[in-house]
Amino acid sequence: MKNWITGAAVALMGLTGGAMAQDYPDRPLMMMVSYGAGGATDFQARIVTMTAGNEDALGMPIAIINKPGAGGRVGWNWFATQADSDGYTLGAYNVPHFIAQSIKGGVSYSTDSFEPIANWGADPAVFVVAADSPFNSMDDVVAFAKENPGKLTFSGAGLFVGHHIAALQIEKAAGVKMAYIPTKGGGAAAMKAVIAGEVMGGVNNLSDAFRAQEAGNVRILGVADLERSAFLPDVPTMMEQGLDVDNSSVNFRGVMVPKGTPPEVIERLAATVPAMFENSRVAKKMKAGGSPMHIMNRDEVIEMWAAREATLKELLSGL
Repeated sequence: MKNWITGAAVALMGLTGGAMAQDYPDRPLMMMVSYGAGGATDFQARIVTMTAGNEDALGMPIAIINKPGAGGRVGWNWFATQADSDGYTLGAYNVPHFIAQSIKGGVSYSTDSFEPIANWGADPAVFVVAADSPFNSMDDVVAFAKENPGKLTFSGAGLFVGHHIAALQIEKAAGVKMAYIPTKGGGAAAMKAVIAGEVMGGVNNLSDAFRAQEAGNVRILGVADLERSAFLPDVPTMMEQGLDVDNSSVNFRGVMVPKGTPPEVIERLAATVPAMFENSRVAKKMKAGGSPMHIMNRDEVIEMWAAREATLKELLSGL
């Protein structure tokens, strides 16, 4: 009798889960972005979710909620400890950001706190200077830094985000010490600091820098990736300029949910979200905004997270 009751309970749970997956979502969703409005993550998140309400997508819109602060820590701490795990609260992830931060400690999250759904982009870090800067190449930057140790100020979106990792790699590769200044408002604030002349340069996202350069506000001197970007074919990589800087700082962006989200909801999202990213309207707007796309499904993101975590543990071990 006990076995029969147990079997019936398991079967009922299966039916309930199936019904939930079939009905989900039945109301609008929210996606938390750990950076401020106007930055690359916010800009792209609004584009990649704009077709969520279509019948061939989720059939319900996704509202973006910004929770910026401390290089993403404020938002991801909230997402790991307070967000509902019912499938209606999504989060935008940034890798290497949240992984590097969890390795260095002082936060309430790790890769075990979240379930990845899909990846929409891969945005390299670039070194930017104001349009009227005397620096015309990374050689100029390095030469000044060698002659003036610790006096070359440059901005970034926070500590142990992709910008900071690229900055650490540049300093190590060039054998110099520069003054990295993390801003409170994420990439948008870091870019404004460069344009306003508050700092001598900055490390920022290619997508933010592309739009700022198109507007005539900055110049991009180098890309922290293994090859040149199709958006910036005339801008050499750091390696081309003699700096041993690889792609460890490339900013992967995508969607995740809190640990504990029902498996059937994760399955539904994992099956739907990548196709939503592939929408032609989304691709067109991302291209116009200088935002590189790199779509990956859930299994591919799980592998990427694991690989990045292993790389970052080695990279950050001496810091």
